[in-house]
Amino acid sequence: MNNKQLKALADSVIESISKIIVGKEDVIRKLFICLICGGHVLLEDVPGTGKTLLAKTLSRSLDLQFSRVQFTPDLLPTDITGIHYYNQKQGDFVFRKGPVFTNILLADEINRATPRTQSSLLECMEEKQVSIDGKTYILNPPFMVIATQNPVETLGTFPLPEAQLDRFLMKLYMGYPRTEEGIEIMKRFRFENPLPHITPVACEKDFEGVSEIFKNTFVSEDMYSYIIQIVEATRRHADVLLGASPRASQALLKTSQVLSAINGRDYVTPDDVKEMAIPVLAHRIVARHSGNEIGKPVTHSILEQIIQRVHVPTEESLKEKSGV
Repeated sequence: MNNKQLKALADSVIESISKIIVGKEDVIRKLFICLICGGHVLLEDVPGTGKTLLAKTLSRSLDLQFSRVQFTPDLLPTDITGIHYYNQKQGDFVFRKGPVFTNILLADEINRATPRTQSSLLECMEEKQVSIDGKTYILNPPFMVIATQNPVETLGTFPLPEAQLDRFLMKLYMGYPRTEEGIEIMKRFRFENPLPHITPVACEKDFEGVSEIFKNTFVSEDMYSYIIQIVEATRRHADVLLGASPRASQALLKTSQVLSAINGRDYVTPDDVKEMAIPVLAHRIVARHSGNEIGKPVTHSILEQIIQRVHVPTEESLKEKSGV
């Protein structure tokens, strides 16, 4: 797959999902970027903003296998990964696969399950495999976890620790629709749910060779330096207790490359990095003082300050070095 093919695929997927999800093209695009990168997404917002519907629409638009698990305090790890049970007809133990054996796994309200159950996702998210009773099962690509959580309810929830948050490539927010978008939503869903009428615009084969995107998208030395300066600045910021990890810098690089490709370019620009910085880094840093500032997490404000302070390479020099 080359960059032009990826751009065409991205445009068709975004157009398909936008037939159901109103006014969230930016969130849809970032969700698609995570899928290309082989990463996972944490969707956080108040109930009724379309988090679950977005995940379902993505799977229908791509003709991929989809599984949904409602996380509750009594959910067991084996309810996700699977279990060996004794088959009387065969006279032996047989493995029954859990919902994790899919392409897109929706972990609905992930913070309602106990830490033990939450941890059952760590191996499959990082290594794309599941180990049960001494045997390892490989998950077929593409594999993506879309986890949702409600930020306004804390009773009966178990907050995700930093190590688990670091497994998510991005943390996205749906947000309330604007007035005209709210009107359009009511019109679309007035008579019936239009989701069953969505037809796939791509299949599993369309994602073959997706790793070529990272080879075809040029990254100059200036851009490597720019990314690492942003990441290191999170570790030195006075309001940050825990800065972004090396995994975060790799994630920022990959997402910037894919964003460049779906925008029709074969080289990464500072604007690509700036657009990806907050969704990729904000949930990976721990601020000394938690809370929100003017309706947004304090980590967003910290990253905005860092982006303004770090020296930006000129796009002209990037073009010259990439041979454009």
